[in-house]
Amino acid sequence: MTELVLKIGVSDSDRTRPIANGEVAIEGVKADVTFMGVQALFNQQLTKHSFDCCEFPLATYLRTLERPDRPYLAVPIFPSRHFRYSSVFINTTKGIEKPADLAGKRIGISVFDMAAAVWLRGIFEDHHDLPRTAPIYVAGGLEVPRTGDEHPQFYPDRFKHEERLDKSLAQLLAEGEIDALYTARAPSTWPSPTVARLYEDPMPAELAYFDKTGIFPPMHVLAIKRPLAEANPGLARAVFEAFAKAQEIARAKLYDAVALSTMLPWQLESLLFAEKRLGKDYWPVGFAKNKAMLEIIIRYMQEDGLVTTAFKPEDLFEGDILET
Repeated sequence: MTELVLKIGVSDSDRTRPIANGEVAIEGVKADVTFMGVQALFNQQLTKHSFDCCEFPLATYLRTLERPDRPYLAVPIFPSRHFRYSSVFINTTKGIEKPADLAGKRIGISVFDMAAAVWLRGIFEDHHDLPRTAPIYVAGGLEVPRTGDEHPQFYPDRFKHEERLDKSLAQLLAEGEIDALYTARAPSTWPSPTVARLYEDPMPAELAYFDKTGIFPPMHVLAIKRPLAEANPGLARAVFEAFAKAQEIARAKLYDAVALSTMLPWQLESLLFAEKRLGKDYWPVGFAKNKAMLEIIIRYMQEDGLVTTAFKPEDLFEGDILET
């Protein structure tokens, strides 16, 4: 594989910086890395397709596999993972104490197919007695009124949908015009007398979920433009190996307590706690270790009606990546 310049768009994290600063090289590649906030990154990639290789919304990637051109090819690197129990906000006057209380309630959501919402709908139905179709979903902008979808959205008919273009979801929640909010980013109206999290201490619920399922839910995947990957055999594997190495370096820096690599005062203790409760490989890379998780998110996407194809985890990747 001859060296090629690869334009890479990712969020700024300890898992991606080793690629950007040259600490880890991608074999046969000169990496041209751009850091962007995730929503701006996704909006740009899904409208302008600016990057050859990009951190990509996982649920949206699954949807692209139903397009005739199948424009992207993923590698089993998941730059962002998050337990999302902490991402449900409620209006405190509505008597909502548990997920099942959201049945019949109006839930704000800025991007219907974002992985955070797909996971929450599935988890709450599977484990907390809230059928995914029971609430009413209200589309809008999180902090400013929405003028249109930043990237094309699909709202399956099986759900009850509304749209609010006059106020932000953060304002609607604070004023009680919606009852709850599913969001990857906390609204500016939290904390306040009328806005709280459904789980003010989410860790026990999230640990219980992990104990039951073994899943630390991924939000994003790494994807390469398919024509580029097909024209350069070995590129996908080289990208995978480099980002896997970058993740190893990120973990090593958390473990090194000589000078803290983050502002967390108990950084090492937090790492040790996570590895004790979740296992040392709690952020797995590769196909084999993520296969069971992928079966779940595929099922959730089908049950949402966001995809119609009965994908298998193997359908998300190609070639020797399936051996990882």
